[in-house]
Amino acid sequence: MIRKLSILLLVAFFQIGTAAVPVWADDAKPYITAQELDLTKFLAPPPANNSPEMQSELAEVLTLQVTRTPEMVARAQADAEENVWRFADVLGPKFTKDALPKTEAFFARIVETEGAVVDPAKDFWKRPRPHLYSDLVKPVVPLSKSGAYPSGHATVGTLMAIMLSNMVPEKRAELMARGWEYANNRVVGGIHYRSDVVAGRIAGNLIAEAVMNQPDFAPEYDAARAELRAALQLP
Repeated sequence: MIRKLSILLLVAFFQIGTAAVPVWADDAKPYITAQELDLTKFLAPPPANNSPEMQSELAEVLTLQVTRTPEMVARAQADAEENVWRFADVLGPKFTKDALPKTEAFFARIVETEGAVVDPAKDFWKRPRPHLYSDLVKPVVPLSKSGAYPSGHATVGTLMAIMLSNMVPEKRAELMARGWEYANNRVVGGIHYRSDVVAGRIAGNLIAEAVMNQPDFAPEYDAARAELRAALQLP
């Protein structure tokens, strides 16, 4: 009898424990991959090496290298981190990872989605980063040898801005402007060309539309939206 009761209690405990763990507590998985959205079929190829377009873009990077201010450098370095909490300067001090676990889990999947869709396109085009093309380029952000086109940071910055704008339309203009700055800081930092960033913005919009049609998107988006709006004391 005691043994049977112990087993029942153990089963009940297990059921309660697992019920308390939300589905988004698992390791983040992408909503879609390049199998569902092949960017090579939507984006034009990057400018060819040594082309006039490439030289013009390199000139922009080199011009920024000598004109960027310490404040611009600091912003570019801070934005090198790929996470949604960089938007706290728009949403305020209550927009924190510790306070918003559902929001954190949702955007972790968004970041994973960006990589799953963009990385194959980078590998397809294999565009050299500015500092790998020219020794004159001295980036002020962490280096990368992955393909430059399209920019993953520009993609995810645009994607995060779209999602946050949908959650908090009261700050849509400011959030989209912040997403633009997040992307532009890849050029300021000397790690991307302008066309990489433009392609990243296009990719971000394409991914946003695609993930919204996934069956597992709405429940997690709705939970994150409700949590975020409650934290910001919005109706």
